[in-house]
Amino acid sequence: MIPKTASRSPSIASSLADFLNTHSDLHLGGEGDFHQERRHHLEVLGFHALPDDMKAPIGQVEYTAVKGPHGTIPIRLFHPKAKASIDGGQAAALVYMHGGGYTVGSVDEFENGLRLVAEAAGVKACQFNRYVHYKEEKKELTDSQTIGVDYRLAPEHHFPTQLDEYSAVIDWAQGPEGQRRGINPDLVYGGGDSAGGNMTAALALRRQDQGLKNMAGQILLYPEARIPFDTPAAEENNTGGSLYLVCNGIFSFADHYLPKSPRDKTYPPSHRYVSPGMQKVEDLQKDLPPVALFTCGWDPLRDVGVEYGSKLQEAGVRVKWHHYEDLTHGFLQFAPWSRECMEATMDVARELKRLAYGSRFQ
Repeated sequence: MIPKTASRSPSIASSLADFLNTHSDLHLGGEGDFHQERRHHLEVLGFHALPDDMKAPIGQVEYTAVKGPHGTIPIRLFHPKAKASIDGGQAAALVYMHGGGYTVGSVDEFENGLRLVAEAAGVKACQFNRYVHYKEEKKELTDSQTIGVDYRLAPEHHFPTQLDEYSAVIDWAQGPEGQRRGINPDLVYGGGDSAGGNMTAALALRRQDQGLKNMAGQILLYPEARIPFDTPAAEENNTGGSLYLVCNGIFSFADHYLPKSPRDKTYPPSHRYVSPGMQKVEDLQKDLPPVALFTCGWDPLRDVGVEYGSKLQEAGVRVKWHHYEDLTHGFLQFAPWSRECMEATMDVARELKRLAYGSRFQ
């Protein structure tokens, strides 16, 4: 069973500490203007800024767009070199919403991590031989795709714009365009880190409430399930100096996200699709998509993620929890510089593979 809170180690992993100390001006939610954070994140974490020997290889990157309710949504599909052998040539896809407090970030900054996940989650056909009784007909080779979404950011665009765009990309992946790319509509997963984890949890609730075909599963990386104003993690990790995510900056991001204009419909912070973690256990349906949950000991959001996973589990939802006592917020982005962050990122890929193909090939 998942506990209500989780622990942290005496110190951060040494390789991660070295990176954070070297980039001591890299913060999320710091005192600087968020426009400066957007620029600086691109300068440090953008895929184009990485040295060639740190860039994760990938089979192919496809740049395209989805027609959404608020305009064009740029997306980036990562096709791995490794191929999976699936009946009908159809494989899984992960639609990924990046983090950044709804305000900072782009697929450029998450491309390396998404490449790593896409490539490691792809499985060569020969690896299935011991598990599958092959039929006589030929099986096509296809790939498990990871789709990064460049959704509209706050505060220029408020809730629920981001959820609307997320849902549109899920529809696209489940529909004819996804199938044309070899995606099985029953194997479309949703995932995200931090604010993207919040939006993944929220969208699972919303699509369930709306009676829409839901995501096949949820990949939640250190999700902002609710504002961490009353947790041990928020007290322990309430310094931005060496932790990347500034705990008190989370409040400003929430302020950016929620509409305040009298012309717009407003939503309380406790709204079901704003703070999934604040919902009562009895209001969480047991038939929600299964969850792979990842939390970090040195993260201000540690306890709200664990709390939400515990609630989901109590409601009857299948949850697989990974906790890293010596890591902090953002390990997917920091993988090129940290062995421990790379290992955690590989765990994400393994969970995607398990959710998508485990029942077929194990």
